[in-house]
Amino acid sequence: MPLVAKIHMKATYHKYSLQFKLPSGTSRGVMTEKETWFLVLEKDGKKGIGECGILRGLSVDDRPDYEEKLQWTCANIDLGKDQLWEALIEFPSIQFGVEMAFLSLQSETPFLLFPSEFTEGVKSILINGLVWMGEAAFMKQQIEEKLAQGFACVKLKIGAIDFDKELGLLRYIRQHFTPEQVEIRVDANGAFGLDTALDKIVQLSEFKIHSIEQPIQKNNTDRMSDLCKTTPLPIALDEELIGVFTIQEKELLLQKIRPQYIILKPSFIGGFRGTQEWILLAKKHQIGWWITSALESNIGLNAIAQWTFLQHNLMPQGLGTGALYTNNFDCPLDVSQGQLWYKKANEWQFNFEELSIL
Repeated sequence: MPLVAKIHMKATYHKYSLQFKLPSGTSRGVMTEKETWFLVLEKDGKKGIGECGILRGLSVDDRPDYEEKLQWTCANIDLGKDQLWEALIEFPSIQFGVEMAFLSLQSETPFLLFPSEFTEGVKSILINGLVWMGEAAFMKQQIEEKLAQGFACVKLKIGAIDFDKELGLLRYIRQHFTPEQVEIRVDANGAFGLDTALDKIVQLSEFKIHSIEQPIQKNNTDRMSDLCKTTPLPIALDEELIGVFTIQEKELLLQKIRPQYIILKPSFIGGFRGTQEWILLAKKHQIGWWITSALESNIGLNAIAQWTFLQHNLMPQGLGTGALYTNNFDCPLDVSQGQLWYKKANEWQFNFEELSIL
């Protein structure tokens, strides 16, 4: 009987720089581009793709050896996704890229990872409209655009301009829309001081805010715990979850701080598997949660959106970031009236061969 050679999987990675249409501001600074890496798997004539995306200065795996770890992942791809997930525990964005790439390779087509009523175009995902930081006039313009586009939930990045001006923007929304008409979320990205945070939260609460995301910088768990006990409006943890790797550490953090919500970005917290761990703990401790992108390209956003739909969370999710870039990939995802739809008629404009010459 002739010996049949085992066909190994081939893995390559490709760097890609996403260019923002407009400079996008947070309290940590202004972004004009975002680096991402695509992990491509090939086996038996099929290809799969995953996205490994980091945000400089924020992702726990923004490290000098990041690309070296991508090389190691490609060289050891035959370990399989479960063993690789364990080995890549300190590189959550690569964990996510590996998960996505294996799913993509196994799927009927590279971009249909989780078939559902969402991917059939029958049902949509409710999302929030994102308002970036900037001068008050620019933020007001964005707010008006989001409201005109039919968003029933807007999320404002705050903490970079004068606080009174930010309160003025919230006042402007509330003069025109009740809390029942438009839900407001604010994200401070850790901008508030430890001593002034509660006073600012009290002022914000006058405008019937849904929640405030990460009011103070992460790793101030005693103060964050105090804030969550005394706050007049719900607090959501975001950056606080980054770099918390084991289930035991995750549970200890939630037990100590006891937030009202946690916000889950798969690229920051170990992909779908890491996100699922947080969801199970949140349910156990009666903590609300929702899922957002970490400014991935449409390749990563597509995977996150398909998976999010299956979690049956009816709150507005943070998945409306596909139109931020000049050089994103056209795809079936479409935002309409504050909802994310999967329009099957809109085909993917993506070519695997082009990646190899970038």
